[in-house]
Amino acid sequence: MNGDPKLYALLEELEIVFDYYEHPPAPTIDEAKKYWKDIDAAHCKNLFFRNHKGNRHYLVIIEHTHDLSIRDLEQRLRQGKLTFASDQRMAKHLGLSPGSVTPFGLINDTGTHVHLFIDETLKAFDRISFHPCINTASLVISFRDFEKFLSHCGNSFEYLELY
Repeated sequence: MNGDPKLYALLEELEIVFDYYEHPPAPTIDEAKKYWKDIDAAHCKNLFFRNHKGNRHYLVIIEHTHDLSIRDLEQRLRQGKLTFASDQRMAKHLGLSPGSVTPFGLINDTGTHVHLFIDETLKAFDRISFHPCINTASLVISFRDFEKFLSHCGNSFEYLELY
């Protein structure tokens, strides 16, 4: 299986069952949609930001058909301007490379520095899909198991209407 072996070990430890779908590299939503068409799950767009001071990092998870109003999120946070985090910050905090952003990267955020904002509408889905820390596969888990995974990682998170 493609992806981070630590992730698969953790999912097994947490007794999280998943469906694995290997596919060619899918670094963008448009590319990934080609491979998702037969997968019954909510598919997500994952965006990694930093605040203007660079001392806070945010992972935003939204249903892939929704667009994020970054300006609205900035106003809610009152952290100043948000920008996409650099490749170096992504590697440091999530152990990921561009085009492979996923909440599964939180296994590498040992200091729980990254705060998550999760699209409220995702709660309505039974199953949810993310890359397994590499963009050549997709993993589908139950939404309940996704919350179990987040609880294990210990990062702060909140549900918001993000679009």
